[in-house]
Amino acid sequence: MVSYNDIYECLRKERYSEQLQPLPAKFVSQTAEYIQEKKKLASQSGDLFSDEIVKTKKQLENAISIFKELILIRKKKLLGLVFVASETGISKRDFENMLPFEKELFDNVMISIEQAEKVVSREFSNGNGVSNEERELKLVLFLEDMEKFVGLDGRDFGPYKKGDIVNIHKKIAEILIGSDKAELVIDE
Repeated sequence: MVSYNDIYECLRKERYSEQLQPLPAKFVSQTAEYIQEKKKLASQSGDLFSDEIVKTKKQLENAISIFKELILIRKKKLLGLVFVASETGISKRDFENMLPFEKELFDNVMISIEQAEKVVSREFSNGNGVSNEERELKLVLFLEDMEKFVGLDGRDFGPYKKGDIVNIHKKIAEILIGSDKAELVIDE
């Protein structure tokens, strides 16, 4: 179970770091338990102005406020990571520090952005001789470190580290997946 100080410390670390900070796997559920426990203590009958009840109520209010701010900061960082990933094709940073629901949010937003980019690409390429096949990318997760390599078009790719998520040409993605060096993150 987390304490008030644990919740506050998580917020403090998140506020003063650009990277997404690691949280315990059950942080959200443990915080919910902590808040429920404080609600029970705050609602106990007795002297309404007892110092302990007043202190508990204030701690409860602060804990809820701190938790909401922590989640808001993490959402903003996730959106920043999605933006970087959609523009550069690389989203390695902080992926391991995401909670399960944050990973799901990240993946869903990435899917939405990729769909929007496909629409723009399709509309842009109509009439100017560029096929959709040439622009097709796949989002892959590297399963091992990869040195720099040359792509099918002669461009350099990498180096990549284990855990990097990269938007890469479909044919290169198929080669990497076939050799068990990467796995598909989003399958359409």
